[in-house]
Amino acid sequence: MYDTIIIGAGMSGLAAGIRLAHFDRRVCILERHYTIGGLNSFYRLRGRDYDVGLHAVTNFTPKGARKGPLARLLRQLRFRWEDFALAPQLGSSIRFPGVSLRFSNDLELLRSEIARNFPGQQDAFEQLLSRIVDYDDLDQELYEQSARRIVSEIISEPMLIEILFCPLMWYGNAREDDMDFGQFCIMFRSIFLEGLARPYAGVRLILRQLIRRFRELGGELKLRHGVSRIEVQDGRAVGVVLDNGTTLEARNILSSAGWVETMRLCSHACPEANQDRPAGRLSFTESMAVLDCQPQQLGHSEAIVFYNDHPEFCWRKSEDLCDVRTGVVCSPNNFAYGHFPDDEESLPDGIVRITSLANFDRWFALSEEEYRLEKLRWFDRAVASAVRFVPDFRAHIIDTDMFTPQTIRRFTWHDNGAVYGAPQKQLDGTTPLPNLFICGTDQGFVGIIGTIMSGISIANQHILPQASDA
Repeated sequence: MYDTIIIGAGMSGLAAGIRLAHFDRRVCILERHYTIGGLNSFYRLRGRDYDVGLHAVTNFTPKGARKGPLARLLRQLRFRWEDFALAPQLGSSIRFPGVSLRFSNDLELLRSEIARNFPGQQDAFEQLLSRIVDYDDLDQELYEQSARRIVSEIISEPMLIEILFCPLMWYGNAREDDMDFGQFCIMFRSIFLEGLARPYAGVRLILRQLIRRFRELGGELKLRHGVSRIEVQDGRAVGVVLDNGTTLEARNILSSAGWVETMRLCSHACPEANQDRPAGRLSFTESMAVLDCQPQQLGHSEAIVFYNDHPEFCWRKSEDLCDVRTGVVCSPNNFAYGHFPDDEESLPDGIVRITSLANFDRWFALSEEEYRLEKLRWFDRAVASAVRFVPDFRAHIIDTDMFTPQTIRRFTWHDNGAVYGAPQKQLDGTTPLPNLFICGTDQGFVGIIGTIMSGISIANQHILPQASDA
């Protein structure tokens, strides 16, 4: 019997496994896919590695910082700051019609940009900062209040409100049109108050470090071992049944599969758990272009560009296969990789990644031939939309790929290919069963650092305090 079975080998599941294994708990991580990472994984195509999910790591703080999620993560998992080799961004921007707002890992740049573009809103912005800094992450009631309502009571300029919401929603909001105030505060801190960075080798480095540490501590990882059912007896989870019919027993179950997906696995015991918890609807496509030069040679030096081509930011499921009116342009080359002695100054290939809102149902309904053709069509449309906001790189493309909501579904198993899971979060990670917990996206923490901290926090709060008789 295991002390804990963890469903899903994403960042949160791996982190929880490491934390538990540190204290000699017998832990097994089960993963339906053939690789680890969930949404934050990678694949190889035509000799090149492509990240799935990772644009940048949020919550960046420099070496030696003692506060913040990154510092806590390193302490809890016994990593050195150098182990993740995070290179800070060179700078990013948010672009709306007639307005371009730059930001970096130094809050003073954003302050100066707001003063330049919205001179009457400086005091209001400082009031908003105070609300964000004072926010209690575990206040479920305040967490679920409307962020648009609260921010609109402080800031009076509609365009500035839309600009501030744009990157926060793109990088961590499962709710359409509005945002939970708690999620707004978490994402604001992670992007604007802390910052963006990226490992030279992309997500592979972080995954390699996590899995190495988990195995060093004696943890078990079973790939291609999907869970078909959570077994329940006398009101407690007692184990899982795998897709192949094998039963594994455990004292605790920790699932990173998502609330709706986890409750479905034990729906025979918790039939009402999903009645008021709809699955998320927001999914993406990502169009990736490999260039024959560095983006900086074309005049593009920003790590991330969030863009919107009309004054109001629309954040909802696309009615067409994609909605390219808004998007994110990521240039992995534009991070300070020379920050580390062993790193090159830049990646060998120039890379531009464009993320667009998408419609899972419409992509899923396509035949194989239609799917292939629509990927080509929407790649061109996404690029054409993006080059209105960044230098036109189309003449320098030497290779391409595109992933869709179907890809996200395959890597995460989330209903609807929902990148950020269900709109309603469970901050304490509890479920109707006393020894079944959730971690990851639907616990309310997003981004790589946030997701890792989710696994750590649930392990610390609910499983480690239990006496182990293993």
